[in-house]
Amino acid sequence: MRPIERIDVVSAETTITAVEAFLPPTDITLQPLSPLDVVLRLESVVPNGTAARGQRPPYRVAARPPVGNSLYAALDLGTNNCRLLVAEPHRNGFHVVDAFSRIVRLGEGMSASGQLSNVAQDRAIEALHICRSKLELRGVNRVRLVATEACRIARNGADFISRVEQETGLMLEVVSRETEARLAVAGCANLIDWRANGVLLFDIGGGSSELVWLDLNKNRRSDDLSQHIRAWTSLPVGVVTLSERYGGIAVDHGVFEDMVEDVYGLLDGLAEGAALAAAIQSGPFHMLGTSGTVTTLAGVHLGLRRYDRRRVDGVWMGAGEVTEMIDRLLDMSFEERVANPCIGADRADLVLAGCAILEAIRRRWPCERLRVADRGLREGILTEMMAADGVWHRQSVRHDEHWHESHKHGAGPGPDNNHDG
Repeated sequence: MRPIERIDVVSAETTITAVEAFLPPTDITLQPLSPLDVVLRLESVVPNGTAARGQRPPYRVAARPPVGNSLYAALDLGTNNCRLLVAEPHRNGFHVVDAFSRIVRLGEGMSASGQLSNVAQDRAIEALHICRSKLELRGVNRVRLVATEACRIARNGADFISRVEQETGLMLEVVSRETEARLAVAGCANLIDWRANGVLLFDIGGGSSELVWLDLNKNRRSDDLSQHIRAWTSLPVGVVTLSERYGGIAVDHGVFEDMVEDVYGLLDGLAEGAALAAAIQSGPFHMLGTSGTVTTLAGVHLGLRRYDRRRVDGVWMGAGEVTEMIDRLLDMSFEERVANPCIGADRADLVLAGCAILEAIRRRWPCERLRVADRGLREGILTEMMAADGVWHRQSVRHDEHWHESHKHGAGPGPDNNHDG
């Protein structure tokens, strides 16, 4: 039996929390397939464990919100990664039941050619075939499938979207930079420290990087986090584009400084940048980073022998600790970065470009605290879909009805009343 390469199945120990932009803190657990089960079942749908060739019929989704618990899926096809998350509503949040992630480098070479290469398209479509098969295996009927910077700016982006629909049956939605920034906020919202006066959230992507200033003194603790957005911008640079411009293999301190200076010049695109600097200086403030760059830095900082999302997601790093980790990565050879379990071969040529983007942000707006988020667009998509469908409200009503009925008959607490901690 041929294994499926680089499938990322959420482990039984991983926990993903729902988003406080719409909800109170939540209780979320997982119901994953085992890796072996995924391989066996995928091979029954995708012959020989490879992407099926030719045309596939359109993937059918629900035309209206489902009644009762139903599976939801969010797919994020970026410049570097293809990621899928499948979940079902649960209490005030959701269970993650399946996940997939693969580095496809869709935007590879695009900074020079302006186009998505055929080889990069093939890699992405192979991953999308696996995502399609997972959706079918799980019976998902509420999906949102988004594509970001590479498909936004490539001259042949529209042709690629059509090819994806024809060959996989998946209809990708190319979202705007503003939408991408909003979804990043929704996906990371319950990692915000509400004791702070504000947060600078950043998402360092493969082809673009989004920055959002959340003013927590504005509309204090609004349920709609978009009401706290004071300013945002999208930088036309990410880890793939920057590493292709400067090289990602041999990066010395001089090359690194050139990258930082390049990105620093783009930061004037954030409206009210001077006001943001004053706000950071005037009171409690923190950064919130969601990207492979910051999760890598956190993993190295924690000394992990293998990457562990449970330990990385939500961890705090001080400014000195971030500087120390960037310097440590700069002092590594390319081979040492490849050998590091929190970097690996897929990110070894990209991670220093990401560090340069982060360093430019830190120099423009120095901040003492950084919180690391191993979450983002997919969680934001799921939360927005479930909130729009009102699934948590319906579950709350059913729970209240069950509680009143059970107590009327003198019933004791059931399994759902048992919470860990």
